[in-house]
Amino acid sequence: MTSTTTSTDHGLSKFHRLLLEQVRHEFTASQQYIALAAWFDEHDLPQLAGFFYRQSLEERDHAMMIVRFLIDSDVTVSIPATDEIRNDFDTARDLVALALRQEQEVTAQFQHLVKVAREENDYSGEEFLHWFLKEQREEVSTMSTLLAVVDRSNGNLFDVETFVARELSSTGEEDHTAPETAGPEVS
Repeated sequence: MTSTTTSTDHGLSKFHRLLLEQVRHEFTASQQYIALAAWFDEHDLPQLAGFFYRQSLEERDHAMMIVRFLIDSDVTVSIPATDEIRNDFDTARDLVALALRQEQEVTAQFQHLVKVAREENDYSGEEFLHWFLKEQREEVSTMSTLLAVVDRSNGNLFDVETFVARELSSTGEEDHTAPETAGPEVS
């Protein structure tokens, strides 16, 4: 274990306990994105559905990156159940607004993790989290832009579909600075 602060919770540092919680948050985000994708799929909006299916895979990979880090840090990992997933929505805007809020919450969680790692002098833990901070800036920016496009579309989701196909459908280049996942990467 690299941190210097431990607790009575099986000798884990606060940082490692929070990382174990973050695994749950990442799997919850993955499942929530599947729910969003399925809603778009059911409403014959394949570009938005595909975008959120890919987002789900990314969140799953983020959880598995944390699992790999914990295993490599000799922390026993118990895979948690996810939090409750929302499935009922009225408008496409509701879904994208939820996605933006989710990314903002995850960003705050990672910022708190960095703070705790720093307080505990867990330098390898803090370094591990830097990639996630960069990733979260990109995710919040993407969801903010998508919400603005949905708002400007005045209900014409075919315009949003065109935007997603043009601007968000690329899987992009592989990020070689990303942490390794436990098991195969799927995104």
